[in-house]
Amino acid sequence: MREKSADAFRNIGEMAEALGVRTHILRYWEEQFPMLRPLTRAGGRRLYRPDDVALLHTIHRLLYEEGYTVKGARRFLTEGGAQDAQPKAPAPAPAAPAPTQSSISAFDFGALQAVRDRLASALAAA
Repeated sequence: MREKSADAFRNIGEMAEALGVRTHILRYWEEQFPMLRPLTRAGGRRLYRPDDVALLHTIHRLLYEEGYTVKGARRFLTEGGAQDAQPKAPAPAPAAPAPTQSSISAFDFGALQAVRDRLASALAAA
């Protein structure tokens, strides 16, 4: 089967397959996300425009990859996250500064050993 153009409309079955979810999930998302409004044709057939497709991919990413709840994802999208239709690469974590000799010597090893001992005794009691 030939791949559709990026500008082509998608039906609910195609979108469900592309996202790896069932069609009833997409219908539920339409209820929960007011900004998601596909075209409906005779007999209630849904046709998703390219903007709807991008929004569905964003909703899927928020719910399944980033761990948002439906309510949290809806809030994210209504508070300006709707422009974020494409997933962003995570920002690299800032490198921790290298410990200096003064910071190492100032560290309280006695407190660390006390925590270690308390953990060891808790594990032995379990």
